[in-house]
Amino acid sequence: MTEGAGPVHEPTRSPNIWDSPDTYEVENLGVDREGVIEAAMERLHPIAGADLVDIGCGSGFHLPRWRALGARSVVGVEPYPPLLELARSRTAGDDGIRALDGAAQALPLPAASVDVAHARWAYFFGAGCEPGLAELARVLRPGGTAFVIDNDATRSTFGRWFQRAYPGYDPLAVERFWARQGWSREQLLIRWEFDTREDFEAVVRIEFPETAAEGILAEHEGTGVDYAISLWWHRF
Repeated sequence: MTEGAGPVHEPTRSPNIWDSPDTYEVENLGVDREGVIEAAMERLHPIAGADLVDIGCGSGFHLPRWRALGARSVVGVEPYPPLLELARSRTAGDDGIRALDGAAQALPLPAASVDVAHARWAYFFGAGCEPGLAELARVLRPGGTAFVIDNDATRSTFGRWFQRAYPGYDPLAVERFWARQGWSREQLLIRWEFDTREDFEAVVRIEFPETAAEGILAEHEGTGVDYAISLWWHRF
C-alpha cells in the first residue's frame, strides 16, 4: 500500500469556518501576525527545502505561506468540498502546491513522502485522534517532524475565555494524552489582533457560543487579546 486507504471518513463539522469562511479569513489574518508559531517550528525543523503537508488546510490560507518560507512542495489536505475548492483557487498557478481531498485518518499521500506535517486547530485534539497519528507515522520520512497547534486553555486571556465557554474541555487530560504518545510541547504566547473592533466582534461570535461571545464582548474592550498556544511536536 502506497497511499492511505480504508473507509471514507465524514468530516467533523467546523461551524466557524464552514458557516463563515469570510470571517474566518479575517481571523486567519489576525492570528499571530508576528509569526511566533512559524518561528518556533523553524527552530525545530527548517521549512526551507522540505516537502510539507498541511492537514485540515481549510481554505488554504497557510499553503502559500509555506512556499514563501521555502518549502520545496506543499500539499494541503481538506475533507470539506467548499473549502477544498477555495484552497485550489487560492493556490492556482503554483505547481509546487497541491490541494487534495482527504482526511487525517487516511492521507492521500505515499508512505515516507513528506518531511514536515502541520495541523492547526484541525482534528488532533487528543484522545480519538490515534488513526491520524498512525497516518503521520506512515507519511513522514525518517527525521521528519509533525506539528499540531492547539489552544492552551490553562493560560492567557483567550484561554480563560475558552475554559469558561467550554467547561467540558479538560486541558490536563489533553496534556496527558500527548505525553503518553511521546510528543513534546512548546508553550507559546501569540496575539489575536484585528484591524477594527467590528472585525474583532465578528470573529469572537464565530468562535464562541452566543452567550459566551456576548459576555466576552461586554467585558473586553479593544481589538485584540493575548492568546496561549500549545505547539505539540514529534520527530519520526
